[in-house]
Amino acid sequence: MPVTDVTIDPDTRTITITAHFAAPVERVWALYADPRQLEKVWGPPTHPATFVDHALEPGGRMTYYMTGPEWERYGGWWEVTEVDAPRRFSFRDGFADDDLRPVEDMPVSVSTYTFEEADGGTRAVYVSVYDSAEALQQVVDMGVQEGATGALNQIDDLLAA
Repeated sequence: MPVTDVTIDPDTRTITITAHFAAPVERVWALYADPRQLEKVWGPPTHPATFVDHALEPGGRMTYYMTGPEWERYGGWWEVTEVDAPRRFSFRDGFADDDLRPVEDMPVSVSTYTFEEADGGTRAVYVSVYDSAEALQQVVDMGVQEGATGALNQIDDLLAA
């Protein structure tokens, strides 16, 4: 399993997930840079994603929805703030309604994904910071830890294909 650690820290309002992938940094980056690849691993296995917009560049926007087993849809959006390919990107990450517009009363995180060479593969660190401990707890209660871990654990299979 690629995920090696998950730390939830209410004091810093942060979720940090560390993973190790059996592929070079450039290959892991290519997954995030290509919406057709990203949608195969964004979201838990029971909730595959479809990216409607995808612009991995500063100022770029991404919108997507995940589809559950009963055909229910869950939308999300990213506003990309920083890109240092192939090592790092940062973005604001929030929930979206059925029309993929931001849901204002749901938590938004500031997330940074970092990739570095390690042990013949890639060490990835995913850090998401929330505005408040309550917002962090809300996403934890919604199952973000299980969902993110399930999603990330799909990546090695995609990279090996």
